[in-house]
Amino acid sequence: MTYLDRSTLDVLPVSAPLRGRAVPPGSKSITNRALLVAAFAVGTSRLTGALKSDDTIYMAEALRAMGIAVEEPDETTFVVTGKGLLQAPAEPLFLGNAGTATRFLTAAAACVDGSVIVDGDEHMRKRPIRPLVDALSSLGVDIEAPSNCPPVTIRGRGAFPSGRIEIDGGLSSQYVSALLMAAVCADGPVKVALTGNEIGARGYIDLTLAVMRAFGATVEQVEEGVWRVQPGSYRAADFHIEPDASAATYLWAAEILTGGKIDLGVAAPDFTQPDAKAHELIAQFPNMPAVIDGSQMQDAVPTLAVLAAFNNNPVRFVGIANLRVKECDRVNALSSNLSRIREGLGREEGDDLIVAGNPALAGQRLPASIDTFADHRIAMSFALAGLKIDGITIENPGCVAKTFPGYWDVMEKLGVRYG
Repeated sequence: MTYLDRSTLDVLPVSAPLRGRAVPPGSKSITNRALLVAAFAVGTSRLTGALKSDDTIYMAEALRAMGIAVEEPDETTFVVTGKGLLQAPAEPLFLGNAGTATRFLTAAAACVDGSVIVDGDEHMRKRPIRPLVDALSSLGVDIEAPSNCPPVTIRGRGAFPSGRIEIDGGLSSQYVSALLMAAVCADGPVKVALTGNEIGARGYIDLTLAVMRAFGATVEQVEEGVWRVQPGSYRAADFHIEPDASAATYLWAAEILTGGKIDLGVAAPDFTQPDAKAHELIAQFPNMPAVIDGSQMQDAVPTLAVLAAFNNNPVRFVGIANLRVKECDRVNALSSNLSRIREGLGREEGDDLIVAGNPALAGQRLPASIDTFADHRIAMSFALAGLKIDGITIENPGCVAKTFPGYWDVMEKLGVRYG
């Protein structure tokens, strides 16, 4: 039985600094972008350094169902042979709880000649997609999502419509990325414009644009919050995917919590993903700022919140309302699980999270069963608490397979032990 197969996992406090080399898996965000763009390209693309996890496997399987050849010659490579178009699948696309795959393929399905149903598991069916549906509908796409969440039915006409499309990106930048990537397949220029100034994790738009350009797309920002995408076709390319910055945050936090030294194989400033900005905050531990704006590093917030439990002073996390519509309500999951460790350690105030930092927690026995809500980031972040507190049990440890299947093994090789 592997750690992924266990129903619970006890994380034992470490008695020595964690040391060694632990390279995070490839970026989920970049892998799923590259898979889709390579599928739209004509020819064969080789994607190296890729993540093989639940989310990217769902994407690869969906592309295969849409007529794309996706081969996996080794554990970190996808070889994608595209035809310049996607075919209507014979069955609904089941994407589990993979938010990137669901949002990206919803927009991509508008390029298909035929009907596509994009669906997911019980968790995905609670995650909103209405802003993307409304944006596509305004451009003339025949699309419906009766519950405002998946399943979504798209009846494509063989090409993405041209014109101006407005999108509210306040809930998720993935909606914007989905439109930008699909717009290359339009029959004319497409302008993608934000309504309002708010956008979740804007840095991920830059990731999207970088991947698009690497595969030959012509896209430019013409004014604040407005991008113009020229019609054409993607070109097949060999593309290397950098390690996942969100995964790196657990290792950076483990290093500083234990006074260790972990070689990630890539320096923090060399990451292009927004969550890498969390390194600057982690480096300030145990004197992290009193207020942390998590709006542009949303997936790093769980790591920072658990680290803040051992900070010298309380930390208020702001700009994190979007965390309520992730794999679970992460604001609530963080506050409730922190308070399982010690009453009042975490609390919600509106959409803010306040963590009552207390260095004296380290070394204590405080039995707490952590409800992960089947959320990989809750499981991995609260494992950090177990490095310093005796009695931390992680429920459903297998949920880390969503983005970091080898997490428990990687931590074990660094010196972590489990009960």
